[in-house]
Amino acid sequence: MLKRLAELRKDKNWSMQETADRLGIAKSTYAGYESGYRMPSIQALIELADLYDTTVDYLLGREEDHVSKINLTELINLEKTRLYLDQLPISTEELMDFIAFTRVKREMKSSLKD
Repeated sequence: MLKRLAELRKDKNWSMQETADRLGIAKSTYAGYESGYRMPSIQALIELADLYDTTVDYLLGREEDHVSKINLTELINLEKTRLYLDQLPISTEELMDFIAFTRVKREMKSSLKD
């Protein structure tokens, strides 16, 4: 975990102080996480995972790949983000259709389980 925290922080070009400020903790507390002197609480692990857009499992070494979470509904509002399918850009309407389709499909699966 120690190596991963340092790598994730450095990938964002944040100092330990900047990272601690974003978490609302003392720099010494965050430095303790990276050095192994302190073990973060479960809540702190969740906050670290959220801050770095990854999973607690990745931080703990239970996953090998760093996973970024992307909320598709937020992509609709991002003007500089473009999604492509078969080398063609996906329109906002197509993205909204995809989201609606996925929600309906999930509801159907959920109702079949009940």
